[in-house]
Parts: sequence; structure tokens; C-alpha cells
Amino acid sequence: MQSLKTSKAKEAILSKIRKGLNDKKLPMPFPEVEKDYSEIYAKSEIDLIELFATEFIKLGGKFVFCEDETELIHQIAMIKNQAAWKELLCTENRITESFVTNSYDFVSQANNENETADACITLCETLVARTGSTLLSSKQHLGRVATVFYPVHIIVAYSNQVVYDIVDAMDFMQKKYGKDLPSMINLNTGPSRTADIEKTLVVGVHGPKEVFCFLVNQ
Repeated sequence: MQSLKTSKAKEAILSKIRKGLNDKKLPMPFPEVEKDYSEIYAKSEIDLIELFATEFIKLGGKFVFCEDETELIHQIAMIKNQAAWKELLCTENRITESFVTNSYDFVSQANNENETADACITLCETLVARTGSTLLSSKQHLGRVATVFYPVHIIVAYSNQVVYDIVDAMDFMQKKYGKDLPSMINLNTGPSRTADIEKTLVVGVHGPKEVFCFLVNQ
């Protein structure tokens, strides 16, 4: 390997810089980064579901708690009527069938060909309470498309999927998939937004304008 030559003047300047750095060491600006991760983000005493709901709503999400899956179906149907959605897609056969069982015919099984639906219902991998985020992955049916393509994303989650922080969510994924981790793991935090243009916040640029989370007690 060829080494680059350094002029005497340049080497003299670099030597002075090295000496100055050694003589006058400044304190680390963020010493907390060397602490244990759990010390930085101490777990809150608040209930995880309540914490997630609070943070999720702060970010512009819409949170609905359901006692069971029957209530889930009726709540989605009520919001569909209020919002005047014409068509909903769903990536999960079981949930789609639940709508049919409850005499609702406006939900269709999701596929790559439907580009005009108003909203899409999906499951998620886990919910992160501290940040109000949703962890999604390519292991879910249409996991790369359904969660970002439609104007409204409806997430269905269960109370046993709520974890405290991102590191807990990754532990959850490791236990669930082992060495066969999904090729894409996506952490979604609220509706799609950007402020790149004249610092004006615009929602729904690269993804859904609205995000609902229906949490079913389980």
C-alpha cells in the first residue's frame, strides 16, 4: 500500500493540533451516552398502553381501545361511515371474515392491484410505548406496500404486543423470528410528514395522511 507524503509545514501544524488536544482535553459533551441504555430512558411508572396512547396521539395518530374483536369490527365500521370511506382493504383473512360475519361488506382482501381504496387494515409486529411508534415488517402480508400506499392506515394490535422501548421491540422480534429476521423492519412514528419546503409542515407526503391504531384487549 502506497503511503501519502506530508509536507514538513503540514506535519508541523498537525503536530501542534495533536499536542493541543492532548494538553487541553475538553469534557465529553454528552456523557450520558456511555451510561447503560436503561439509565438514559428509565421505564415510566405509567401503564404501557396508556403511555403508548398518549405518545401516539401527540404525534397525530388516532387511538381506539377495544375490549374484544367484536367491538373492533363495529368501531371500524362506525368510523368508516363517519369518514365516508367507500372501500377498505385488509391484509388479514381472519379480520376480513369477521367483517363478513358481522354483516359488513365494505372490506376486501388486500392485493397489489387495488390502488383506489380509501384505507387499509393491517396488523403490526409490536407497539413501542415510549415513542408512540409501530414496528412493522416485510414478514406481514403485503408488509412493504399496505402500510404506506393508501391514504389511511388502520393498525390492529393486541395488548400483549405493547413493549416499553425500541430495544424491547427488537428483543421481541429476535424471540419471534430467531435467525430468520424479516428483510425489512420499519419503525413508523405517526402519519407521514415533512417540513423540507420552507419549514412548512406537510402531512401525507410519502405515506398515509391518517393513522389509526385499534388496540384490542387480550
